[in-house]
Amino acid sequence: MTEPAIEVTEVWKKFPMTRNHPGFKEFIVNLPRFAGRNGKTGFFALKGVNLLVKKGECVGIVGRNGAGKSTLLSLVLGTLRPTAGRVRVTKKITPLLELGAGFHPDLTGRENVFINGVLLGLTMRETAMRMDAIEEFAEMKEFMDMPVRTYSSGMYMRLAFSVAIHAEPVILLIDEILSVGDRSFQKKSKDALLTLIRQGVTTLFVSHNGQSVKEICDRVVWLDHGEVAGDGMPDDILARYDSSSS
Repeated sequence: MTEPAIEVTEVWKKFPMTRNHPGFKEFIVNLPRFAGRNGKTGFFALKGVNLLVKKGECVGIVGRNGAGKSTLLSLVLGTLRPTAGRVRVTKKITPLLELGAGFHPDLTGRENVFINGVLLGLTMRETAMRMDAIEEFAEMKEFMDMPVRTYSSGMYMRLAFSVAIHAEPVILLIDEILSVGDRSFQKKSKDALLTLIRQGVTTLFVSHNGQSVKEICDRVVWLDHGEVAGDGMPDDILARYDSSSS
């Protein structure tokens, strides 16, 4: 059997309560949700989640707000650690979660491309070789030597997206980023992602857009209150998810 690219085994993730002293009524009402297995106050964002993603597979993650989707991506990325269970990833990850999180506002677009390229695993030479393609895809050639603080939010996101998809990703984590830019750029972004997926890039794709999930994903996992409520073919799981929301 081929080794999976991503393996999530019986993963629980607990967060503490944000309020130190809830009222008595709030405490009683929420006790089943917020009482952890060790008796300490908190809530579980994920509860015994299992997920196997094969190399080259594109898996969509759907669920209502608060279902645990972004928590799952953060655990796979390694920015969070599970409270219990195990997360195993076999290759380098390129995240499309918070685009441009490493951009410095006082540096130029070009300087930020070099920094982000290195953060995503490229060498300076490799980043320089891709610079023209990054500029062209982002439609930013005339702005590359201006400070990023002068950019609009759309320009900022387009450049960050372009750097990420040119970083030779092996595993992509995508969280609601296909709304970057205008309609034309959104189509270009989706086409670029489809090309990467068809080339064998393993992908976890979080979205509330069912049509995008159907177009991009081989399989869909539905999270509901931190648990896997469904795992299967996109049409089947999305139909069940949509009917549960109506």
